[in-house]
Amino acid sequence: MKVNLIVIRTENPDLLKSQYELLGIKFEYHKHGNGPYHFAYEANGMTFEIYPLTKSMIRADGNLRLGFDVPNLTEIINKLKNTDWIIKSDIQQTEWGLTAIVQDLDGRKIELKNE
Repeated sequence: MKVNLIVIRTENPDLLKSQYELLGIKFEYHKHGNGPYHFAYEANGMTFEIYPLTKSMIRADGNLRLGFDVPNLTEIINKLKNTDWIIKSDIQQTEWGLTAIVQDLDGRKIELKNE
């Protein structure tokens, strides 16, 4: 099995897009059929999308945990330190390599691992 689609929803897609771009993600703005406009990033057979909340949603799901391999973890963490990302766990050596955990505006924890 291979994950090919991840969709997160937020109250403020533009702000969350800007936040994720600090990780090196380059989004495109588009829509499918009658659906809402949203941001999408495609790489290595996987699509990561940021959508607005649905009408029935009160707030974003902050319990989802994501993980990304990044090319230069130290550089990215240093860049995030003076932004609206919350650094939950600075860079550490783990059994999976160098990792850090950050938190986005909606409370999602994102595990960043050095490629």
